[in-house]
Order: sequence, then structure tokens, then C-alpha cells
Amino acid sequence: MSASKIKVGIVQHSFSDDVETNRSRNLTAIESLAAEGARLIVLSELHDTLYFCQTEDVDNFDYAEEIPSDFTEFYSAAAASNNVVLVGSMFERRAPGLYHNTAVVFDIDGSLAGKYRKMHIPDDPGFYEKFYFTPGDMGFMPVETSLGKLGVLVCWDQWYPEAARLMALAGARMLIYPTAIGWNPDDSQEEKDRQREAWITIQRSHAVANGLPVISVNRNGFEEDPSGQTSGIDFWGSSFVAGPQGELLFMAPDNGPCEAMVEVDMTRSEDVRRWWPFFRDRRIDHYGDLLQRWRDKTT
Repeated sequence: MSASKIKVGIVQHSFSDDVETNRSRNLTAIESLAAEGARLIVLSELHDTLYFCQTEDVDNFDYAEEIPSDFTEFYSAAAASNNVVLVGSMFERRAPGLYHNTAVVFDIDGSLAGKYRKMHIPDDPGFYEKFYFTPGDMGFMPVETSLGKLGVLVCWDQWYPEAARLMALAGARMLIYPTAIGWNPDDSQEEKDRQREAWITIQRSHAVANGLPVISVNRNGFEEDPSGQTSGIDFWGSSFVAGPQGELLFMAPDNGPCEAMVEVDMTRSEDVRRWWPFFRDRRIDHYGDLLQRWRDKTT
């Protein structure tokens, strides 16, 4: 039977160009949170390296690893030795010239419970992900674990209500977003505030619309643009956990590392969906146009 209350550990870190150092810090955090009673631990997006997508450099493909690999062996052992469900993020090498941004989920025995390949791939200054990642081809299906079905998505997916809804419709008990998002240091403070608040608001809205808890774990800290063409990225942290009415259960700082454990009452989703029966009242007979790129009947 799935747990009625889950203690969730979040790991908000900055990273270096040393993979082994990053892994060591992640493992220390996993061990510490597990010792406090965490049953589910979530890491941020691409947590083994710097955010290499600031530039288009073919040498960065060397960061990619296959499944299985040293990456999966390391984090599988971390999950098993600490008796936790662990959500990680990797640069997956599927075949020569075919790579994905992939979330991996390990169960308490270290087995690979499942994976999710990022579906929405951005391509913006400083975030040149289309150069590296092929869009996912696994759809929006939760990963079955000993804690129930986890709706794992990745970063840019968090802006799309369709992704959250499809995970919920497939039985996800919660939505989880490993993330790497930050500010352009040249932006005004007002613009920075707008961006961060929009990021928080859209994900809280997914919690409300679907009656599910949301866990979003971001990296933090400044990372230089290796090309020198931009001012780099200041990752804004602010990892958070929201309940099924969008209520904030925890919010990490925007300017430093954070390791925290948050207890989530999974039984509240049932109550909230009874009070706000959005699924009952959906007009699925009139949503067909959502499959169009744009509702322009003249072309």
C-alpha cells in the first residue's frame, strides 16, 4: 500500500566542473536526509556537471552516459544503501549521435524503477538544449515505485499544463520537476522577480488544477558562460514543495544551497479532488482542438 505521508528530501546545490566532487556532495546530502527519515529524495537537473548548455560545443557530448553506466551504478547504490526512492537527472547517451535529457528513478532496493526523457526542449540564449537533446519519445507516464506512481518531468516541461495533466490522468500521486533555471545577471531586479514568481506560480497552478503535490528542485549559484558571449546564468534556487491546493509547504532560499526534508500528506489529494472536482467537470468532448498547433480555421 502506498504511504499516506511521505517525507521528501530536496537537494539544492551549486556544482563544479568536477563530476566526482559533485557526486560526493550529492551522496553526502542523500545520506544526511535519509538519516533524518526521508523516503523520497529529489536532485536537480543535470546535477553531475555544470550546466553545459550555455554553449554549443561538441566536446560536451562526452558528459553523456548510457543506461546502465557509472552514473546509474553510483546512484543505484546510493538509493539502496539509504533505503530511499531517488530521483536523479542525467545526460543520456542512447546511441551515437542520439542523446536525451533524462530523469531516472531508483527504488529503495536500488533497482531502476523507470525513466522519463524530457519532452519539451528549449533553445534560448544560454539554454541551447536543442543542440544536445533529442525530445523524449516515452510520453507522459508516471514511474511506478514503492511509494506509488511518481509523475516525473524535467525543467522546461514545468511551463506546460498539458504535461502535468497527462501525468495526473495516468495516476501520478505527485508531480516532480528536477530543474536548472536562473536569471541573466544583466536583467533588472524587477524582471528577475517577475521571472521567478512566474516560475513558482505556474507550478503551483499545476498542483491546484490536478489536486496533487508538486516538488520542484532547482540548482543555485552563478555559472559563467564559457564562450564569454553572455554574462552567464545566476541559478535562482528557490526549490519548493506545494500541496494539492497550491499551498507552499516549503521554499528554499534563492541565493544559497539547501538540503531540507518536507513531510507531504498524500491523503489530502483525495479530499481536495472531492471539494474541487475538476476531473469530473472536464469537457473532454470539446478539447480536440488542443491537438492543433493554432486554432486558425482559415489555413
